[in-house]
Amino acid sequence: MTRVVMLSPGYPAEMALFTQALGAVGAEVIGVGDQPAHDLPRPARKGLRHYEQVSLADEREVVARVRTLSQQVRVDRVECLWEPYMVLAARLREMLGAPGLGVQQTLPFRDKERMKQVLDAAGIRTPHHYAATTVAEVWRAAEHIGFPIIVKPIDGAGSMDTFRVQSAEELSQVLPLLRHVPRVSVEEFVDGEEFTYDTVCAGGRILFENICWYRPRPLVTKEHEWVSPITMALRDIDADHLQGGRAMGRKVLDALGFRDGFTHMEWYRGADGEVVFGEIGARPPGARTVDVMNYATDNDLYVRWAEAVVHGRFSEPVDHRFNAASIFKRASGVGNITGISGLEHLMAEYGEHIALVDLLPMGAPRRDWRAVIVSDGMIIVRHHDLGRTIEMADRFASELQLQAG
Repeated sequence: MTRVVMLSPGYPAEMALFTQALGAVGAEVIGVGDQPAHDLPRPARKGLRHYEQVSLADEREVVARVRTLSQQVRVDRVECLWEPYMVLAARLREMLGAPGLGVQQTLPFRDKERMKQVLDAAGIRTPHHYAATTVAEVWRAAEHIGFPIIVKPIDGAGSMDTFRVQSAEELSQVLPLLRHVPRVSVEEFVDGEEFTYDTVCAGGRILFENICWYRPRPLVTKEHEWVSPITMALRDIDADHLQGGRAMGRKVLDALGFRDGFTHMEWYRGADGEVVFGEIGARPPGARTVDVMNYATDNDLYVRWAEAVVHGRFSEPVDHRFNAASIFKRASGVGNITGISGLEHLMAEYGEHIALVDLLPMGAPRRDWRAVIVSDGMIIVRHHDLGRTIEMADRFASELQLQAG
């Protein structure tokens, strides 16, 4: 039996499903996390054989606790799918002699500047970029690159604290908002559509590939509250216009030496067809995108991931059967949810193609759309035909409305 230490088995929410999946494929799972055992989500509790509560921010204590555990039972693997503690997981692997990414292999996945330096050396097209730790360095980088630019944290995830800056005047306004960020990346703004390239790998082999299309790109959804962000998992990943990004993704994995588990890469395609790398994480996509991929494949990628890391293979093939799209909704107004309009007629029209409706209930407090990607709820639709899927997603984006007051 494979024994796995899982860091943060219950948070964020999707981690509980990955933890449960490890247990489901026959692993003995030891959880190490911040939460009290009784606060762990039920799927996490179901998957765990043993749990150690310890502050994950206290690296020395975590290492000591896992070392003690390893003296009592054999530990075969260490897994962590949450960005802040991936380097900690790498340190534990090195201490235990366990397979997987070590510290030096993990750092490029966490440090966007180092990531791009590795890929630049491999001949992969990245945005022109500079690292900056002072206001003066940000200004120098902006002068070298030219506006517009993107300014974002070196070790951030997603679009948090990420800004598109059009001019020197805008940069003056943005810099005070980044005082809490110790190190930023200043890079070229690439104008184009944004896609993902997601994989599950085992032993350096790609067992599953996925491509999602962001509509519109996340920077736009971050700037405008009224936008309903759409993430669409595409059925036809063999389409001609996707092959540049797909080939780039494979080269990126090779350059970074990734071997086992989930990856999530973002890339851009310009109007002229040029493909430019965005960033990559050694983790699954967030914002419930794994659920979208499950609806697109009629499969369980939580379990398939667990099979990949524990057994080095899938027990069954994973096929792209549908286009599937998540639509995140943001309520208008301030306070608690007071109304939902447009849902009934959309359900009547598209009912058999609606895979999931998960909206905040009446009376629930509205969430902060700047801080929570899932906003005030989501819809997932799916269809074999891409045009039909786009139509449904766009109508839910425009016609479904939540009100708060």
